[in-house]
Amino acid sequence: MKGTAHKYGDNVDTDVIIPARHLNTSVPAELAAHCMEDIDASFAARVRCGDIIVAGRNFGCGSSREHAPLAIKASGVACVIAESFARIFYRNALNIGLPILECPAAARAISAGDEVAVDLEAGEIVVCTTGQRFHAEPFPQFMMDLIAAGGLASYLKGRK
Repeated sequence: MKGTAHKYGDNVDTDVIIPARHLNTSVPAELAAHCMEDIDASFAARVRCGDIIVAGRNFGCGSSREHAPLAIKASGVACVIAESFARIFYRNALNIGLPILECPAAARAISAGDEVAVDLEAGEIVVCTTGQRFHAEPFPQFMMDLIAAGGLASYLKGRK
């Protein structure tokens, strides 16, 4: 996957990823229209399919709403790279099939607007803009299968 980086800082909580006033729906397109609006009002208009969110520490902290990773995925974001993730966001992201990678060095080195390429299977992150390369711990094959299936529910349906 390859896309433009949208960069955020530490402690981006689920309330700014998808504000509570928009939790009256779980329609992905409606959530995407309001994704990140309280921290970056232009995000929904700028994000393109395949783009990548890059953030600091504790991304996805706050309430345990599954709407947060769903809004990100529905907005077209291909992957989130962060220094670290809140544990409940980490699990919710994988449950809905949103690829996420913890890589502190890459998260610090990537700037907003950089072109970034990610190889999930190898755990390789390349900042195309600068040529820098980073390595994150790749997911085991069963997690890659879960992500490819679009999340846990789809994965389990396919195993019957």
